[in-house]
Order: sequence, then structure tokens, then C-alpha cells
Amino acid sequence: MNNKNFFTRIIYLPRYSILLLIFLYQKILSPDHSFWGKALHHHGYCKYYPTCSQYGYEVIKKRGLFIGIPKTIWRILRCNPWSKGGIDLPK
Repeated sequence: MNNKNFFTRIIYLPRYSILLLIFLYQKILSPDHSFWGKALHHHGYCKYYPTCSQYGYEVIKKRGLFIGIPKTIWRILRCNPWSKGGIDLPK
């Protein structure tokens, strides 16, 4: 393994840690992605597509932590009873 590959893995470690936490949240707690959520809400629970957790996963994976986390927080803040929801793809 060369030095560039080693340093790249070190730099991406925080990103992959956050992605792992989002993945675990989706599988265990999420009302849209977990085994119990799918049993209760057959057509989905979230009014946005993709769900907030999937949006966060995609934007952090694509754009990194410094851009992805604020975009994810903004998306979660917009998800409230007064929003219309809809399609909101990560950019």
C-alpha cells in the first residue's frame, strides 16, 4: 500500500463513520427503512423522496462532511407538519 492510498483512507474515515451511523439508524430505528417501520407503514412514512436519512447518506457520500452535514440538517429542519414534501434529490 502506498502513502497516498493510506492517507486517503485516513481522510475518509470520519465520512465512513457517519455513513455507518446513518445506515444503522435506517436498519434499526427509521420508520421508513427498518423492519418494524415497513410493517407499520406499507407505503412509507416520510413525505419527502428520498427520506431524510437517505438524503443525508447520499449527500454526505457524494459531497463530504463539510457540505453534506449542513445540507442534511437543513433538510431535517424543512421536514415539519407545514411542509408539502415532495421530491428533493441531493445536489
